[in-house]
Amino acid sequence: MDILFCTSEAYPLIKTGGLGDVSGSLPRALRNLRNDVRMILPAYPEVLEKAGRLTAIARLTLTGSSNPVEILKGRFPGSDIPLYLVDAPEYFRRPGNPYLREDGRDWPDNAARFAMFARAIVTLVTSRLDNGWQPEIVHCNDWQTGLVPPLLSEHETRPATLFTIHNLAFQGLFPADTFTALELPDTLWSIDGLEFHNMLSFLKGGIANADWVTTVSPTYAQEICSSEFGYGLEGLLQYRSANLSGILNGIDTDTWNPATDPHIDRNYDIHTLQHKVFNKLALQRDFGLPVDSHPLLLGHIGRLVEQKGADLILDILDELLQYPFQLIILGSGERTMERRLLDAAKRYPRQLAVHVGYDERIAHRIEAGTDCFLMPSRYEPCLGTRWEPNRLCKHT
Repeated sequence: MDILFCTSEAYPLIKTGGLGDVSGSLPRALRNLRNDVRMILPAYPEVLEKAGRLTAIARLTLTGSSNPVEILKGRFPGSDIPLYLVDAPEYFRRPGNPYLREDGRDWPDNAARFAMFARAIVTLVTSRLDNGWQPEIVHCNDWQTGLVPPLLSEHETRPATLFTIHNLAFQGLFPADTFTALELPDTLWSIDGLEFHNMLSFLKGGIANADWVTTVSPTYAQEICSSEFGYGLEGLLQYRSANLSGILNGIDTDTWNPATDPHIDRNYDIHTLQHKVFNKLALQRDFGLPVDSHPLLLGHIGRLVEQKGADLILDILDELLQYPFQLIILGSGERTMERRLLDAAKRYPRQLAVHVGYDERIAHRIEAGTDCFLMPSRYEPCLGTRWEPNRLCKHT
């Protein structure tokens, strides 16, 4: 099939979390199944730097952008997958990560940024801008592409739309007057469209208008239809349940294979597990912890937010570190939690190390070198429940 994969991040171009992992791996897997998969992302500075050779294939005048928007074409790194980038400097060429300013707060114009991204996708698809190519399926991911299905629904002839929910907690909610400011079609403002308790919801737009909705595990597909996990959208999800399914995310066994991983000190597999200890010792050196194979070395990688249980780690640190444990944490999120963890690392310099931010190389080294992985999340969409200790999933 011909598929356009729409995402706001994809590793190795840019990544803030699990969406970046999935977006970097799933198109490759679909390509290996002989589908004509193409990808489209915003042209952030980091993406432009890593994307390699690019060619402008279209120059667009879009509602919401005071300057022309270019569609650039290249190849997704390490593959033969065609890559489209939406180059709108006023919206995407700025410091910070895709969604947050350098001070950790949301960009105040996020609604306009990703509405423009959606319009560029719709124009690329409906106008067949790349030598007449039009996908059979437009696969959208999370709220940042949530306006694509409703905007495409305004076209009589269009591709089918698939919308994937990676985490229902992030909904792309904006004040009601944002709808008018974005100059969206009046037909989309209704209880069956983008309106959500008198607010504009990008996520609801994707759920309500896509031909099919998926999420990242079968159990989570059931859970989001309940009031406990539905975040107010459970009624709509129940209504759409005949067109809602869960597909369990999995590990990219090429990227996360310790037998071939270029980021770690000593490769190992099931037959050479004794080599794992060399990665543990190297990790301790990296973080300035005492180099010793005996302490149980714990690792945690994740967003420092309540959902991921960062506060639960903080609550038990003093008790936990009374035992001969070491703990390495990699992540960023709420500034209060970041500060508390950094302060704790000063109190326990021989047992606790914290790296605020995200670093792919460090993530691989933590995965390969720690004895145990600490995952205190209150719920995980990929695992599909709050407590499933016997199941393993990378993309969460």
